[in-house]
Amino acid sequence: MSAEIICVGTELLLGDILNSNSQFISQQLAYLGIPHYYQTVVGDNPERIKQAIKTATSRSEILIFTGGLGPTLDDLTCETIADFFGVPLVEKTEIIEDITKKFAQRGRVMSPSNRKQALIPQGAEILPNSTGTAPGIIWQPHPGLTILTFPGVPKEMQQMWLDTAVPFLKSQGWGQEVIYSQSLKFWGVSESALAEKVSSYLNLQNPTVAPYADKGGVRLRISAKAPDLNKAEELITPVAEQLRQIAGLDYYGSDNDTLASVVGQLLQKSATNLSVAESCSGGSLGKLITEIPGSSNYFWGGIIAYDNSVKVKCLGVNNDDLINLGAVSAKVAEQMAIGVKTSLQTTWGLSITGIAGPGGETETKPVGLVYIGLAGPENEVKSYECLFGNQRTRSLLQQLSASTALDKLRRSLLEKI
Repeated sequence: MSAEIICVGTELLLGDILNSNSQFISQQLAYLGIPHYYQTVVGDNPERIKQAIKTATSRSEILIFTGGLGPTLDDLTCETIADFFGVPLVEKTEIIEDITKKFAQRGRVMSPSNRKQALIPQGAEILPNSTGTAPGIIWQPHPGLTILTFPGVPKEMQQMWLDTAVPFLKSQGWGQEVIYSQSLKFWGVSESALAEKVSSYLNLQNPTVAPYADKGGVRLRISAKAPDLNKAEELITPVAEQLRQIAGLDYYGSDNDTLASVVGQLLQKSATNLSVAESCSGGSLGKLITEIPGSSNYFWGGIIAYDNSVKVKCLGVNNDDLINLGAVSAKVAEQMAIGVKTSLQTTWGLSITGIAGPGGETETKPVGLVYIGLAGPENEVKSYECLFGNQRTRSLLQQLSASTALDKLRRSLLEKI
């Protein structure tokens, strides 16, 4: 038994709207322990919708539709489903009354076109919409097949799913198990290298372990199927601990942890504080840090020293070094780190200087070359050379630079604690 998600809407195919509905439903199916192996996005075309239904009914027992339930001519989901199964549409008075009432509450009169939303396949039950005008349906056109439809508006769909769909699915005997996942996060190691280290775990059956790249980092997703959440966690916990031990310092957190949140915790644990100096990252590092609630407890501030004159005047960088070595150099990164640490009187100073591109490279300094400077509690200073490559966008290079700088600080903090 498995479920399949079919999202209807040409706007999804064109990329005009982010398909967050499929993500929400996927997570909810996992929570209910209902496997699903396929998702389809199809435009507002009856024949193509029918083809999607034909394919889905050959391999899945629960079909979940989103979109195409509105009052306009291109809202075709219900009528196409009815046509596919050869049943007529029937008008439900209670739906018209509900829509009329909702319009009246807004001081408006229901448009004639909204009557279309009251038409559902004969034999289907209404899946009520408490916030919008488009109801869905719950229908079992024949034994072994269940169809649920939802509007495309995420807020409406999510409320309808929680209020009606979940209780219905559970009443039908589904949702008796849960599929629970935990993500372990890593930085400073490639996906392939990590996969080799943990290769013996990638063939486990329950829980399963799968690696995937994640915006410059790597994740290991551990998933377990069990009668309840506690038992699923019991299956995952020992495997997660073994994987953390194998990865060592490359592991930095789990699930909702970020490099910035982990660094913040370490700074508070060590009763130390931080300031930053940024050149090519243009404030990206400070942004990551200040996105964390409570970061004012350990983050004093930063200096965006884009022009060399700012590096000299505000950070005390030696002008001769800028001339002879260039702003993108290990020595300048170190001086920026100690300069901001001294200027803002913090325990740690962290700096970034590099070439974010797409121009500005030289024969010896390509786009993607970045130096990170780190000044510590005893004014000890380190620098790190990073080669991120010239095939990345400017914004991605800035993000990678900021995240890598946080990772270097994280590792140094762990050495001190």
